[in-house]
Amino acid sequence: MNWRDLPPLASLRAFAAFSQTGNVTLAGAALNVSHAAISQHLRGLETHLGISLLDRSGRALSLTAEGDQLARALDLGFGAIGAAVQDLKGADADRPLHISCTSSFAASWLMPRLPGFRALHPEINLMLDPSPTLVTLKPGGIDVAIRYGQGDWPGLEVEMLLASPIVIVAAPGLLKTKGKITPAELVNYPWLEELGRTEVSNWLASYGVQSSKVASRVQVPGNLVLDGVRAGQGVVVMVRHFVEDDLKSGRLVELFCETDTRGYHIVTRPGVLRPAARQFVQWLRRQ
Repeated sequence: MNWRDLPPLASLRAFAAFSQTGNVTLAGAALNVSHAAISQHLRGLETHLGISLLDRSGRALSLTAEGDQLARALDLGFGAIGAAVQDLKGADADRPLHISCTSSFAASWLMPRLPGFRALHPEINLMLDPSPTLVTLKPGGIDVAIRYGQGDWPGLEVEMLLASPIVIVAAPGLLKTKGKITPAELVNYPWLEELGRTEVSNWLASYGVQSSKVASRVQVPGNLVLDGVRAGQGVVVMVRHFVEDDLKSGRLVELFCETDTRGYHIVTRPGVLRPAARQFVQWLRRQ
């Protein structure tokens, strides 16, 4: 890194504070300087870079595309610095380890294994956040996320935990015929789907079928999806790993399997993990 090419740290701090608050007065208060000082730093930063970071055409200042790009980089950089400093100071030692994953993953995979982690690390308090929402990983927030997909989440550390394709399954008693069923014919069946997810619509669309034609669709918490499909209440889109025993026993029937490189991944912010998060990730790898 050529340190001489970097703008003054004071101007970068001022710009980062402005991008977070959206106001020079609030940014000044955050840094304990005057709003005039913030304005001076912002103009100095633009002069140093030779580009416009702020749009001054409106009544209020706003970020240009280049300003937004720099703001996101500074948010990540200062966030990582802040997290490392807090880690070194031990300020986060008492904060629970915050884990984000879907409720179906929590119920089917994580919860049955958590007693093993608790036995190894009884000193670490856990906060499990089962949600289908793709959360933003920020310092002081979510420590570790478990996400399903192909691992293409830019700007994050991603490591495969569990490779497993998507399958379409149903209870044998729900099916009206024993032969091959097409995606178009599946719209005549009821579907179950995890709250907040769109796998049904996405899968049908990949075969050129409009999800609006589905006879009925019920959205339930992820931990209830498996109970529902086993009871014959609908067709589901599911990660194959969670229904392998059901398929072997004949309790469920696999109608389609999308073989690809998808799976559950361990996702963290770049940089140094605090000790509790590092121990949890190491434990996940051993699973």
